[in-house]
Amino acid sequence: MARPDDTAPFDLDAYLTHVGLRGDHKPDADTLRALNRAHLYAVPFENLDPIRGIAPSLALPDLVAKLIHGGRGGYCYEHNTLFAAALEALGFRVTRLAARVLVGADGAIRPRTHMCLLVHVPGEGDFLADVGFGAAGSLIEAAPLVTDTEFRAGSRRHRLVHAPHDGPLEMWVLQAYEPAEGGGAGMWADQYAFTVEPFEAPDFEVINWHIATNPRSPFSRTLYVQRVTDDTHLSLANRRLAETRADGSRTERVVTDEELSGVLADTFGITPPDDLPPVTPS
Repeated sequence: MARPDDTAPFDLDAYLTHVGLRGDHKPDADTLRALNRAHLYAVPFENLDPIRGIAPSLALPDLVAKLIHGGRGGYCYEHNTLFAAALEALGFRVTRLAARVLVGADGAIRPRTHMCLLVHVPGEGDFLADVGFGAAGSLIEAAPLVTDTEFRAGSRRHRLVHAPHDGPLEMWVLQAYEPAEGGGAGMWADQYAFTVEPFEAPDFEVINWHIATNPRSPFSRTLYVQRVTDDTHLSLANRRLAETRADGSRTERVVTDEELSGVLADTFGITPPDDLPPVTPS
């Protein structure tokens, strides 16, 4: 696995062109929100490398080649490493954080395996930014780091709350509002929990290797592909293709072996590798 190279030059113009954000941008909250949204919409979430037995490189030249020029997406370490580089090139101060995913945990204590970002905006405070959370409850725009305040972006609603915690740092939990299908009252659902302790590139190099290569990791065994639009969340789990709409309604179908490459290309905008392994039904 290649080591991340933080000294490599970063082509900010190529990145901004790829995500469709043009013009001059200042390190302010409007730019941060716009860039979070633009990246999320432009670059799909996928784990094609881990299911092919490859631990993705987190070196910036490799991320640029893959996610900007290569017709591919990635998972959280790739997305947020690239996003952090773009933010820093624009003049933001970025702290890399590690979070515990709470979706589907059912009370179990999971390790900190999700990468998200704390971004300081001069004169406006700290924001949680994240373009790599592969779930329907992901942030569309960066959210101010304040508690018990609802934030809306597109069709999604989020808030940050504090959770009981014995450590010296406050535990933050990102929650997403899940509407009830067919109407009625929805619910606030925990997405992930984090403290603001800084994590460094070597920390994520180790986490990335574990998640990509451990045979017990879901990312080494199950194909996950996701893409966000204005009012839908598209997901592919192995061969089950689902579309979740803003009102909570959902449709699903099974993708055949013959359809898989076409679905990756046409539905998710991914150029599939030639050595994509067979995918079992989920």
